Amino acid sequence: MIQDEEQIGAEPPVSGDPKPTETIRSVLSKVEKKMDSSAGKAGMGELRDALKKKQKQRIVNAALDKYQQNEELKPFQAELIKLQQHIEQVGKKVIILFDGRDASGKGGTIRRMTRYMNEKRYRIEVPGKPSHRQQTELHLKRYIERFPSNGEIVLFDRSWYNRALVEPVMGFCTQKQYRDFLRTINTYEHNFIKDGNTILLKLYFSVSKEEQNRRFERRLNDPLRQWKLSEVDLQAQDLWDEFTEKKFRLLQKTNSPEVPWHIIRSDSKHLARLETIKLILNSVRYRGRSRTLDFNLNSDVVISGDRELKIMQKQRRKHGRFIG
Repeated sequence: MIQDEEQIGAEPPVSGDPKPTETIRSVLSKVEKKMDSSAGKAGMGELRDALKKKQKQRIVNAALDKYQQNEELKPFQAELIKLQQHIEQVGKKVIILFDGRDASGKGGTIRRMTRYMNEKRYRIEVPGKPSHRQQTELHLKRYIERFPSNGEIVLFDRSWYNRALVEPVMGFCTQKQYRDFLRTINTYEHNFIKDGNTILLKLYFSVSKEEQNRRFERRLNDPLRQWKLSEVDLQAQDLWDEFTEKKFRLLQKTNSPEVPWHIIRSDSKHLARLETIKLILNSVRYRGRSRTLDFNLNSDVVISGDRELKIMQKQRRKHGRFIG
C-alpha cells in the first residue's frame, strides 16, 4: 500500500472512509447493468426486486454507516452554534484558513462545519484569480479586505498561502514574489492577531497521492462534479513532488509559535471533518461548552506543524527525498 507523503516513518496512516454512498452507488450500478437496457433506465422498484439478499444487506449497512457518521457530527455542530454565539457576544474575530492540495476535502469540511451555523455571522471566502488591478497591488490586500468584523467568523477556502503553494509550482508568480512572501508573511500574521481580539487558525489538508487520484477520477466521470476540475487539478498528480517540496518549505518558514499550522490527514473525509470541528472548538473558550462530549483530538488525524516537519525531515534523511 502506498503511504501518504507525510507518514513514512511515522504512525500507520489513517485508513480511508467506508464510503457508504459510493458503496450504494456501486451495488446499484452493477445490478442496473445486468437488467434489460431496452426498457430504459430502471426504476427504484425494479432495482429493489433485482437485488440479491447480500446486495441489499450491503446497502443497508452502508446507509447505516452514513447515518452514524452524520449523527456523530451533530453534537459538535451544535457546539459550533454555541461558539458562534459566544464570539458574537464578546466581539471576537475568527479567521480560519483551509489550505492544502486539490481534492483534499477542504470544501466538504467547510460545508459540514457551517451546515447549522447562523448565516448572518459567518462568511465563506473563495478567492478566485486576481484581477489585473489586484495583480499590481499588495498580495495580501484582497484578503485583508475580506477579514471579519467584530463577532464574525470568516473561512477562507484557500488563502494567501496560494502564493507559497500553487502559484510558484504553476508559474503564476515570480521566484522573487515567492521568496518575499515567505520572508514577510509571519510579520503580517503577527500584526493581525496582536490586538488580542483576532484568532487566526491555519489548517493544511493532507491527502495521499492515491486517494487524490481516486477523487479526480470520480470528478472526471461524474457530470455533477466535472466543474470542480481545474487546470491545476489536471496537473496535480504529475506535479506531486513539486507541491510536496513547497509544502515542506511552507512549514519551515511559516509555522510560527504564535500562528502554527495544523495538518489534517484527510483520506478519511469523515474523520477529517469531525477532527477539524473539534480543533476549531478547542481554539476558543466559550460559554456553555458540553461536559459530556469528548473534545480530545485524534493524533493520527490532526498533526502539529512541528511534528509534520520532523516526519518529512526523517523521510528525506532515510530516502533522500520525500516519499508520496
